[in-house]
Amino acid sequence: MISEGNANLLLPTALKLGYLPMNTMVEPKLISGNSNQTLSKAIAKRMSLLRGSPVKLIDARIERFNDQEIFIEVYDNVRGEDMFIIQSTSNPANDNLMELLIMADALRRSSAQRITAVIPYFGYARQDRRTKARTPISAKLVANLIAEAGIERVLTMDLHATQIQGFFDIPVDNLYAAPIFALDVINNFKDIKDVMVISPDVGGTARARELAKRIGADMAIVDKRRNTPGEVAEMTVIGDVSGRKCIIVDDICDTAGTLCKAADTLIEKGATEVHSYITHGVLSGPAVERITKSSMKQLVITDSIEATPEVAACDKIRIVPTAPLLAQATLNIANGTSVSSLFDEGTLEPIYEGYYEGH
Repeated sequence: MISEGNANLLLPTALKLGYLPMNTMVEPKLISGNSNQTLSKAIAKRMSLLRGSPVKLIDARIERFNDQEIFIEVYDNVRGEDMFIIQSTSNPANDNLMELLIMADALRRSSAQRITAVIPYFGYARQDRRTKARTPISAKLVANLIAEAGIERVLTMDLHATQIQGFFDIPVDNLYAAPIFALDVINNFKDIKDVMVISPDVGGTARARELAKRIGADMAIVDKRRNTPGEVAEMTVIGDVSGRKCIIVDDICDTAGTLCKAADTLIEKGATEVHSYITHGVLSGPAVERITKSSMKQLVITDSIEATPEVAACDKIRIVPTAPLLAQATLNIANGTSVSSLFDEGTLEPIYEGYYEGH
């Protein structure tokens, strides 16, 4: 006879052996690194609302020794728990990446049942191929590090290159910001007939076409030519943008040089307004100053990267939340249900219900 107490002790073993369905797994628990505490707390709050019971970030301390070595101590018991580490590998990328790896190692050595990394912004994704001789493929290296640290699954959003999913030998769920942006455009632009979606380069055509299809708008392309890396020499608009409200769509905005130049070019070609929808607002160096002085009317980014005070104070920058999407995806993973169902704005609309009231 197995008592109720003994049955609970046998639950992790039964799950590993496949005797129990995944939806009987223990409740998910969250732990956050330092990269984006605001988003982590928002995800926990949203999960609490969705589940009808409180979900809190587990208690841990992350500190640095005098030589900047990272040390992590988890205070709560995580034995047999389904753990989710929330950590973007944004600036400082190396520190945040090491925090993620060390947290995973701490949880694995503390007998966590499963470890999932929720990485809203996946750093090093732009190094996804060899562009010259004797250069690394750093995205593959990072994928190997994540898997070797004991992480069993990755949840991320808008990978710079979708083939990065293939760099991992563990499951990767790549969410898309396009459904969130589609909802935002529909709620903020009265007449979609006036809107034209713009790809800032030929490589981003698929991303722009996806948003254009979702909102039922036309599309154009800005073709750019570079003389040296990071410096755009010339831009050509492929398509008629005269009299249209243009929406530039991209996954990453770093120094904003290309984005601002594209906006100026579109205005020169007759566009009435230029807005930009960028998933990951890296916004380093002179980015905020450039955006403020540019002809762009508004830049919309997600909160996948913690906003700096300069970004938060900029009148031209607006931030849309990803917590509703990430919270639902985290619960779906924990319950063993579909994540791909969140690729559609029709599914996201009830999740974001109430957000656009007053926006």
